Amino acid sequence: MDDLKEKVIEVLKTCCDPEIPVNVYELGLIYDIEVSSEKAVHIKMTLTSPACPVAGFLSSEIEQKVRNIPGVASARVEIVWDPPWSPSLMSEVARLELGLL
Repeated sequence: MDDLKEKVIEVLKTCCDPEIPVNVYELGLIYDIEVSSEKAVHIKMTLTSPACPVAGFLSSEIEQKVRNIPGVASARVEIVWDPPWSPSLMSEVARLELGLL
């Protein structure tokens, strides 16, 4: 299961918020990744803003890419707003890419 979760993380690192040139994983938008014994993937994520114009597009893109991982039975993305996203959730990699370090 951990191997599958690592593959999911690799895929998440290919999905970018079109408004910020950094992937969703490094931005800190991914709050939780659960892989069930049936290999169903459930991702809890947030967005940089509740008014994010790409919310539907981004979650659909992530679901599609995760479904395409060999061994994944299904994928579901749940958008959550608690806790609210803040720049402090970004990884060091994201901060470097955005010139914040």
